[in-house]
Amino acid sequence: MSGPVRIGLVGTGGIAAVHARSLADLDGARIAAVADIDEARSRAFAEEWGVERVDASLDAMLASGGVDLVVLCSPPGLHTEQGVAALEAGLSVLSEKPPALSLAEFDRIRAAEEASPGWFATVSQHRFGGRARWLAERVAAGGLGVPMTAVCNTLWYRPDAYFDVPWRGTWASEGGGPTMGHGIHQIDTMLSILGPWREVVAVATRRARPVETEDLSHAIVTLESGMVVSVVNSLLSPRETSYLRFDFEHATVELEHLYGYGDDSWTFTASPSAPDALEGDWAASATGAGSGHGAQYARIVAALAQGDPPPVDSGSARDTLELLAAIYASSAERRPVERGGLGADSPFHGSMRGTGAGWVTAE
Repeated sequence: MSGPVRIGLVGTGGIAAVHARSLADLDGARIAAVADIDEARSRAFAEEWGVERVDASLDAMLASGGVDLVVLCSPPGLHTEQGVAALEAGLSVLSEKPPALSLAEFDRIRAAEEASPGWFATVSQHRFGGRARWLAERVAAGGLGVPMTAVCNTLWYRPDAYFDVPWRGTWASEGGGPTMGHGIHQIDTMLSILGPWREVVAVATRRARPVETEDLSHAIVTLESGMVVSVVNSLLSPRETSYLRFDFEHATVELEHLYGYGDDSWTFTASPSAPDALEGDWAASATGAGSGHGAQYARIVAALAQGDPPPVDSGSARDTLELLAAIYASSAERRPVERGGLGADSPFHGSMRGTGAGWVTAE
């Protein structure tokens, strides 16, 4: 690809401004057009961020051309149809999370991708901070010794009023509760560092919020490596935190932040068995490269310039989405669920609700 990557931004709500700020500081990409069902909002957004073209819809954007990468900042329930449309037009897509509301929907996206010259990628900005990448590299090389256990907590707080937005808290529009829409950030980061999962046992429940979906889930995830991870996803936690802890033979590595991290968000504790050079290696990983959309966009622009698929590819994103579906399936059916166990015949392939949430059945 020659010249800057021309981005078509679909949806101009709050998350779109995060994208615009990230792109404003990045060479090699520019927002060429925006589209939103609220024309006044999209025009105000275009004026604020210096975007020359405002399209009435994604269809209008695709018909007008002049775009290389379609970025979906729309509500989750729209991602599948919009992603398929952009891929069928021959364009690449970057979708906010979750990229689809079910495995069945995501498999539609992957089928469209296979038939398209474009690629489908998912926003997973926490994968790209410098220390997360350092940790993933050391885990892959075995430099931290045998993996033991880990913690992956998304302890956030959303009051009842948060769900006044009609599409929030519903299976049809949001796909699930904090497991699907919030915990996905930490779960995806955990898998990108530690590798694939093998089995999960989980409980999901609705404790307080006026929603169809869960507002709390707990899961025990066994990874292919044998490492066992405890996962909590909550919208009921007044002291909000996003917390990841990784215990290895030679070190404990911890990350605590809320919506984005820097070098100082991490701590490193060496074990008595640690190689002498390990603490110095960790100290050298403090490069100032934190997480954020800008870090992922830099990788995306570089990949597209070389004709390579952008990170995070559809295979990697599906692995994360499958774990979320397995958490819901395990909770509803009260059984362990293995990776690869939710085929097209499973009710949890077509919907995260599957056979029905226990609290809904009781009602």
